[in-house]
Amino acid sequence: MTTQPNWFTELSDSGTIFGLELTDAGKIHEEQTPFQKLEIYDTKTFGKLMTLDGCTMVTTRDNFVYHEMMAHPVLFSHPSPKRVCIIGGGDCGTLREVLRHTEVEAAIQIDIDERVTRVSEMFFPELCESNNDPRATLAFEDGIAWINNAEPGSLDVLIVDSTDPVGPGAVLYSEEFFRGCWRALGENGLLVQQSESPLVHAEKIIKPMHDTMRQAGFSDTKLHQFQLVSYPTGWWSCTIAAKAGKVEFARQAAAEALAFPTKYYNASVHQGSAALPQFMKELLG
Repeated sequence: MTTQPNWFTELSDSGTIFGLELTDAGKIHEEQTPFQKLEIYDTKTFGKLMTLDGCTMVTTRDNFVYHEMMAHPVLFSHPSPKRVCIIGGGDCGTLREVLRHTEVEAAIQIDIDERVTRVSEMFFPELCESNNDPRATLAFEDGIAWINNAEPGSLDVLIVDSTDPVGPGAVLYSEEFFRGCWRALGENGLLVQQSESPLVHAEKIIKPMHDTMRQAGFSDTKLHQFQLVSYPTGWWSCTIAAKAGKVEFARQAAAEALAFPTKYYNASVHQGSAALPQFMKELLG
């Protein structure tokens, strides 16, 4: 991260830089958690900004795109998503979107760093409005260990709302981790994981990730792409993997008759986000 007067700027390995102009308040919170450096900024146009180790995690203005696309495409692709697990997702925005689905009977969120959640409750209360839902469980422990110890076939949907595949986060993209996810999923089980930018990470991250998921036992993978201004290149994606069969729009009628409010997701976006540009179609086959 570099600093400019009254600006937050982030340089990424994609060779790009992202910046937000700050209010006079500037940085309004900073702490070193047991796991990472957590900072909150007050920006002029994007509301509050959370960073971890200097990297943008969430902003008030555009978080809805990411959280809705991490939750709704996979949940509407499962015929009956009752048991959901979120690995990561400490800001709780994905949990909120998951619990909009009345079909979900239980959702557990597992993030190793409790401070991310507690600080989110302070500065992003709108993301945490479902934290006290009786269907929700917040667990602050190692998500990888939790998955490895999970009862086989105990989950319908597994959402990996993870950091980038570098450092400690790299294991979340490994065959061993995906095998643990495959075991934990039941019949018709689906996994979704954020999969970086198609523009700059297609060959380095996305293609190997799809290959590794299949090597771990998943029978099909499907990429969904979406716009996210605050992430490198502004073009982001998530990947859905099926334990058996194909990744299909199983509950399209329910998506077309949405029973809850959204700002980004709808049935047309669901279908359109899976339509890939030619270079991605050729790469993923």
